[in-house]
Parts: sequence; C-alpha cells; structure tokens
Amino acid sequence: MEFPYLRSPDQDAPAPARHPVVIVGAGPAGLSLAIDLAQRGQPVVVVDNDKHLSVGSRALCFSKRTLEIWDRLGLGERAVQKGVAWKVGKVFEGAGTEPVYQFDLLPEDGHQRPAFVNLQQYYAEAFLLERALQLPLIDIRWLHKVEAVQRHGDYSEVELSTPEGNYRLQAQWLVACDGSRSTVRKALGLESKGQIFKDRFLIADVRLSAPFPCERWFWFNPPFHPGQSVLLHMQPDGVWRIDFQLGWDADPEQEKRPERILPRIQAMLGSDIEVELVWASVYTFACQRMDQFVHGHVVFAGDSAHGVSPFGARGANSGVQDTENLAWKLDAVLRGKAPEGLIATYGSEREYAADENILNSTRATDFITPKSAISHLFRKAVLQLAGHHGFARRMVNSGRLSVPAVLHHSPLHQADAPAHSFGNAAAVGAVMPDAPVKNARTGQSSYLLRELGPDFNLLCFGPAPAWALQLAQELPDLRVTSIGSDWIDSNGLLAQRLAAEPGTVYLLRPDQHICARWRSANANAENLRQALARAHGYSQATEEAACCAV
Repeated sequence: MEFPYLRSPDQDAPAPARHPVVIVGAGPAGLSLAIDLAQRGQPVVVVDNDKHLSVGSRALCFSKRTLEIWDRLGLGERAVQKGVAWKVGKVFEGAGTEPVYQFDLLPEDGHQRPAFVNLQQYYAEAFLLERALQLPLIDIRWLHKVEAVQRHGDYSEVELSTPEGNYRLQAQWLVACDGSRSTVRKALGLESKGQIFKDRFLIADVRLSAPFPCERWFWFNPPFHPGQSVLLHMQPDGVWRIDFQLGWDADPEQEKRPERILPRIQAMLGSDIEVELVWASVYTFACQRMDQFVHGHVVFAGDSAHGVSPFGARGANSGVQDTENLAWKLDAVLRGKAPEGLIATYGSEREYAADENILNSTRATDFITPKSAISHLFRKAVLQLAGHHGFARRMVNSGRLSVPAVLHHSPLHQADAPAHSFGNAAAVGAVMPDAPVKNARTGQSSYLLRELGPDFNLLCFGPAPAWALQLAQELPDLRVTSIGSDWIDSNGLLAQRLAAEPGTVYLLRPDQHICARWRSANANAENLRQALARAHGYSQATEEAACCAV
C-alpha cells in the first residue's frame, strides 16, 4: 500500500505555521499517540519520511496491555480478530521432543483480552492508520523528512523536506516516534547509549502448512541447527515466523538469500514440507536508551527513546505504553489543567519502565547467547536440570515476555496509609487489573477496562459517597463508578484482585494506572482533591492552591 504526498497549506504560509502537537513517525507508537490525542480533542500533525507501511512481520507479538490500550483507541477488536492468540510457551533442548520448561502467560480466567496476539506489524499499522483517518483532527503528511530542529523556549521549529521543496513549521510540543535511527534525535545532537551484543539472528517469514499448535516454541542447540537457538511463532495467513541464531561472523547479505534460508527450514521441518519464503531480515541484539526522554518541549517515545532485543516482545509494546502515558499528560497541559512539569513525569516514569525492559532483555540475551565458557556451562546445567527440577525451570530464559511496568515511587501517586494493608492486591502504580462486570441496570455483561472512560476514574466498592459525587460535578475530568450500583462484580474477581471491601475506593489515572486508594476510614473529599492535584503534577506544597484547577 502506497500513500500519496499531498501539499499542505503550511507550505504556502508566509510564516511557519504553529501546531500544538507535531509527531514525527507514523509507526505503531506515533499513530497510537495521534489517535489518543485526537480522541481527547487535540489537533495533531503527523509527518513521516516514507509512503508505505512496514514490510515483514517485524514487531509481531502484541501484548494484552497493548490490546487493552487499542480497545480504547477503537482498534483492539480488529487486532484480536485478525491476530493469532496465544499464551503457552515451550522450551526444548537438544534432540529432546518434550519441553524442558513451559509457561502459561495467562493461567487465570476473567480477562477480556488474551496474553498475546501475533500480528504482523503491517496489519497493526494498517488498522491504526484506518482509525486515524476517521479522525478529522489528525493531519498525516507522507514523504516529509525532518532535516533540522531548532528548540526555543516554549516551541520547536522543524525544517521538513518534501518532493516539492523544504518548508518550516512550529510545534508547541514535538514528539519523536521516528524509530531507532531517529532523525529528530540526530538533529538535536542527542544519542542513545547502551550495549550491542555480538550475535546475529535471521528472521524468516515463511508460508507453510505445519502441524504445530499456536504456541511459542524455542529450541536451544537443536539437531537441525546445532550449537545455536531457534524460535518458532504462528502468524495470520498461514505464515510462520522463524528466528535462527547465526553467530557474529555470519554475513547478513548472504544469510538473507533464499538458497541459504530454505535448507535451514527443511532441516528443521523436513524436506517434504513445501515452503514459500515471504520475507527475511538479519538483525543484531542491542539494548540502548537515551539518558532523558524529555528535552524541553521535545519528547521522545518508542524506539527513538529506547531499544531492546526482540526476544520478549518489549519493543513495540513498550512504545505503545509510552504513548498512553504521554497522551493524557499532553492533553492536560494543553488544556491548562496541569503544569508543564507533568510532562517531565512522562520521562521519569517511562525511563524507569525502559530500564526494567532493558534489564530483562539483557538477561535473556546473556542466556540465549552466552559469551564465556562459564556462561555456556551455566546454561547447559540449567537446561539439563530444568526437565526434572522446578528451581531450574525458573532460571530458563528464552525471553521474559512483556508486561506493563508497575510505576513504583512515581511522584504522581499517593502511598497507602500504613494501617491499611491491601495484601497481594495490585499495587499503587500498577495497571488496573481487568475483570468481568455486569451492568446493574441492563444486565449487559462487559469487562471493567472497556467501561473506564478516558479521564480519572474513582472506583467505589459499594454506593458512591455523596462527597465523591459532588466532587465529580465540580471536576469534569473525574468519573465516579460504583461497583454495586453501576456495575456488578460478576464473579467476585474484581474485589479479589483489588483486595476490596465495602467502602474501598480506588483512584485511577487516565492511563488506568492506580494512583491512590483508601479504605473507607480515611476516604473523603479533601483526600481525593489532594490525590488529584498530585496526579496532575502539582507538588505537595501547591496542592491546596491547585485543587481548584483540577
């Protein structure tokens, strides 16, 4: 699919036009952010130096959390219907036909979305783009390449090259979602730092009819690829994704040739299986991130800000979670409901999440591609013991799969009072867990996350207190929901997952992270006002003055 270059009226303006938000990059992160902002009423310009969707599977595994975010953006169901849902992974070693380790990423019931769907990135981008084109507040400009960026106090000026020449525009907020080779990052003289691992992997998308279940299969040292590792995933359209470890000395251009790829696959599956090669690429592991994601009014998200090795599906998923964190904050700042310092908390929160992803990705890479004799010996011992001993299975690491970060110690959150223990419930800073609910008036079944609005949500177990309802009338971005009067906890899972009792109150941010909670003994309007002020980025010293602003 090819998208046309269209001349913008900005190119004929006598002076650079200014826009509230300009997003560079029309990939999963950039389009997710644009849709989120547009649904909140913010006009957005998206520029991209290409005119095509991605080629090949690339970001293949989209997590439960990403699907929940896309539900709110209007495309989650399409992704699930087209994608291949899975939750079971198996790890094999040597010539063994039985897994030495297997895992279930969603062992409990009561969630609307699966643990993961496998969906080629070009489908994800197509669904995002179709949704974006339904929103008149989004202006997508293809074949627009960033040539220069000049930062000023409260805006940036961007020079763009097009097939009809260069022009400039101004962005009150410039968001770089332009990938690991970010032109915005380069234009500002910034860099991403980290570790590049000396190994190469081949990705092969192949169409074949194979008798494998929809599971993630990973081999260490299989007889069909001795001394290396292999990963197998099912995709839509009868296409399978196979990753072959090649070693650092492999020639990337040679390894992408069909005459090199097809024999590997036939050795793996048998020579009698017909194989059609759809796409291939060779990549190198790298775990890197920028020191800071926020530079004044320039913000970096997705691969432009951070990158991890692909085992674990932490790349695109963390990028979409970046944009969910950023969208509501940009909206609040642009509407004058929060100070600009709220955007700085996007940086601190998502830098924390990036560090967590990099740590998990680095550990997986060290296990998959050991670089010393001791590391090889350790892995061999773990894999041999894993078939018989539970403690060793926990050490097997073929990629810890993506989960949303729990935003511990965020300045936007209010810690639990010491006297009110919530046990093993979802912590403050965690994403609100999903659960089945039923409409108390109509009896219609649904799921909690689907019913949460785009604003702050106060979830009350039992009748909503009068002070909460009164405050919701004063604050248009606060929604009060009663579990009991509005929605029924269908099978008690919601109360179980939140350790909730009658009178328990949870305050949720617009991105569905828990930012405060109370037992009935200390929940009141003043506590809620202070928690809302804190969650909007006002310091404790100014919370009282800020309460009227939120």
